[in-house]
Amino acid sequence: MSILYLLIPLSLLLLGLAVWAFFWAVRSGQFDDLEGPAHRILFDDDEGDLPGTRQRRRDGTSDPATEDDEARREPRQDPPA
Repeated sequence: MSILYLLIPLSLLLLGLAVWAFFWAVRSGQFDDLEGPAHRILFDDDEGDLPGTRQRRRDGTSDPATEDDEARREPRQDPPA
C-alpha cells in the first residue's frame, strides 16, 4: 500500500511530461503536414542526379560509363575457327 504513495506521483509526473511533449510538438509544427512525406516518395525528382547525367538524359545520349558496364556484362563471342 505504501508503494502507491510513490507510484501515483510518479505516474502524474510522467503524464505531465507526455502532455508537455505533445503540446511542444504541436506548437513547433511537427503535425502540420502528415501526408506530404507519404506522397513525396512517389514523385521522381532529379535533384540527386549528377549534372552531366541530367544533361545526357535531355539530349537523349547515353552515359559512357553505363555503356562500358553493358559491354562487360555481354558474353564474348569467340570468332569461328
